[in-house]
Amino acid sequence: MLEYSIENELSEAGYEIVCGIDEAGRGPLCGPVVAAACILPAGLVIEGLNDSKKLTAKKRDKLFDLICKNAIAYSIASASVEEIDELNILEADLLAMRRAIDGLSVKADFALIDGNIARDFQIPARAIIGGDAKSPSIAAASILAKVARDRDCIKLDEAYPQYGIAKHKGYGTKQHMDALRTYGPSPIHRKQFIRFLDKDANK
Repeated sequence: MLEYSIENELSEAGYEIVCGIDEAGRGPLCGPVVAAACILPAGLVIEGLNDSKKLTAKKRDKLFDLICKNAIAYSIASASVEEIDELNILEADLLAMRRAIDGLSVKADFALIDGNIARDFQIPARAIIGGDAKSPSIAAASILAKVARDRDCIKLDEAYPQYGIAKHKGYGTKQHMDALRTYGPSPIHRKQFIRFLDKDANK
C-alpha cells in the first residue's frame, strides 16, 4: 500500500494542501497529452491505488470513479497536438500540468510532480522520479490522466477509425505505423512524431 510519507513531510514543513501531478500520452504518435492534478484527504486509503501502468484498464476505471468521489479536488487538462508540434512534447507536457493545477477548485500550495522536471510552476513543486509508485497523490493523478486520455482515444478512433486508435491508444505499434503508411497522417497526428513517413518517401 502506498504511504503518505512525502505528503506528511510537506505537511510538517507547513504546506497545507499538496497536490499530485502526472501525465499520460507523452509517447504516442497522435492525440493530446493529458495531465491531472489531484488533492487527496490526508491519510485516505483507496484500496488498489497504484501507478496506473501497473493496473488493468478495468481496475483503472474503477479507481477513477473512487478518486473523483473522494478527492478534495481534482483537475484534468491537456495540451493539443498543435501545441505539441509548436512547443515540443516536454514543454506541452509541462503546459498541460500547469493547466491542471490552475483548474483545481481548491488551490494547492505545493505540487508533487511525477518525473525529473519541476519547472515554472505557479506554486512550489518537487519532481519525484517514479513518483506514481511512491506518492498516493501522484498515483491518483496518474490514474485520472491515463483514463481520461484513453477515453479521448476512443473518441479519436470514432473520428479516424482507419488507424485503430482505440486499440493501441496512439502508440507506434506496427498496426498504427502501417495504417499511417497506407492512409497518410490525419490532423490529430503529431508532425514531430511521424517523421519516419518522410524517410519512407525518400527511400
